[in-house]
Amino acid sequence: MAKQNSKYQQNIIKNYYKNREAISLQRLSELVTDLYLAEGKAREKTWGYIVAALEKLELPPDRIQHLRQQDNPQLVAQLVEELMAG
Repeated sequence: MAKQNSKYQQNIIKNYYKNREAISLQRLSELVTDLYLAEGKAREKTWGYIVAALEKLELPPDRIQHLRQQDNPQLVAQLVEELMAG
């Protein structure tokens, strides 16, 4: 038997999906900061999170691959600014 969500829970879920893009952009901007500071294995792990965030934002795979190959946090930061402006 499926459990019904309360009205309060339904509103929380609805607001999450309504603001999902803004949440993803915020997370991506935090990851850019982490990328600037990361080295070695931590940098690779951070890139994995960044790629996942970019996929959630439905960025074209070729652009994601280009950013990953460049391994330049400044390019990702510029992309975040571009996405926040548009």
